Amino acid sequence: MTGETSLSLLLRNLSARLNPGDYVFCSLPDHSLPTGLVPLGSFREQEGLTVILERQDAQRLGLAFGYVAAWITLDVHSSLAAVGLTAAFSKALAEAGISCNVIAGYYHDHLFVARDDAERALAALRQLAHPEEH
Repeated sequence: MTGETSLSLLLRNLSARLNPGDYVFCSLPDHSLPTGLVPLGSFREQEGLTVILERQDAQRLGLAFGYVAAWITLDVHSSLAAVGLTAAFSKALAEAGISCNVIAGYYHDHLFVARDDAERALAALRQLAHPEEH
């Protein structure tokens, strides 16, 4: 099943869900995962393997991190070929003064915002989806 590509439909059907927990980004310079670690996500960069972990996993393993994030899932099945959705929610969050790190999954976009900005981010995303209600 392919996702939606129409920006107007994506925005009209957009809902945002805050996932429980605190998440961090860590870099593993040797590009290998500690035994038994299953990250939420990863990306291989020249400098090391970036992993997204629950904060307690990073702390247990003694991994360095600085940014503690909340994880928001956009509950609309967007196509990887959709144009404008990332720009639309990035603009809404930027106007609210909220930084955002985005991971595009097959079905949904996942946003990582500073833990303290989670509720404001949800409000900005709700306003983007339903401006007539605000």
